[in-house]
Amino acid sequence: MTKFFGRAEGSDLSRRRLLLGGAAVGAGALLTACTSNESSPQSAQTKGADGANPNAAAGKKVVVGFSAPAADHGWLAAITNNAKSQAAAYSDVEFKSVEAGADAAAQRAAIDTLIAQKPDVIVMLPHDGKELTASGRKAMEAGIPVINLDRAFTQALAYRVMIKGDNYGMGVSAGNYIAAELKKKGVTAPIIGEIAGMDELELTQERSTGFREALAAHGFKVANRRAARFTADSGQQEAANLLQALPKMDALWNHDDDQGIGVLAAVKQANRSEFFMVGGAGSKAAIEAIQADNSVLKATVTYSPSMASSAISLARLLGQSKGMSDLVELQVPKEITLASETITKENASSYLKLGF
Repeated sequence: MTKFFGRAEGSDLSRRRLLLGGAAVGAGALLTACTSNESSPQSAQTKGADGANPNAAAGKKVVVGFSAPAADHGWLAAITNNAKSQAAAYSDVEFKSVEAGADAAAQRAAIDTLIAQKPDVIVMLPHDGKELTASGRKAMEAGIPVINLDRAFTQALAYRVMIKGDNYGMGVSAGNYIAAELKKKGVTAPIIGEIAGMDELELTQERSTGFREALAAHGFKVANRRAARFTADSGQQEAANLLQALPKMDALWNHDDDQGIGVLAAVKQANRSEFFMVGGAGSKAAIEAIQADNSVLKATVTYSPSMASSAISLARLLGQSKGMSDLVELQVPKEITLASETITKENASSYLKLGF
């Protein structure tokens, strides 16, 4: 990447130098005023490499309740499968899953049932974060820590830990990759298309905002945008509409690799190949297609369902009153956002094992 989103490298470096210089002066003054007799940080505030991970050994049994929407989408299926598999990897974890039903109301009822069973921790991927916030609060008020997975609750009181992918960062990664590739090709006024997911979801809005702002930092913009429904059928329909609206195109970002199956079908049906495409999430099929290099799909930006595995591991730590072994702090952090990484033909083999 030749430019970071938001600032040219020169101005960004100047700002960093200014901040670092000010920090150095401030730190020096603080040490002189408050810790003049100490030549190094207190040992209790640093941590070196452990000989073995102290969290690996079996400990107190932890019952983890789990709820996620039905697996009618490859990414959602991977969420549930990863959670089950990660729980099975621990001899001290009991996994209790409840059906989330077809909508937020059904999931609220399922969570009520789960709360009554009094698990040690609840991991919940809500149908809709706003509509399930009250359920998170109810569990927390019952003394059950909640790990809010992927779709954010609207109140911090509704969860102990939030773990999610970086939706805004997905858009930034896609925008920066597209801009860099277009500049390599010498394209100065590109025609760029976007096929989003469900527009009523905040995560879709965040992805589009990141994409738009990253492109703008390079002097580019989206020429035509369509919203699909995270399904192959809707992807094919909206891609057909977009291709008709743009007889010529230089680049396309599709938010979701599952709906991308339909997008690629529409591209093939229209016999179009003058542009390149970036996907979203990092499905196994998309990574394999990128490796094969036999379609317009040249990259995808990650939003990995491995976050469900990490959520189970964090639930175990909460249930055993442990922190993350490589961190100095004694407790698991309040929020964790996974980085969105760009998968290309050059690094696809490294990411294939994380594909879903």
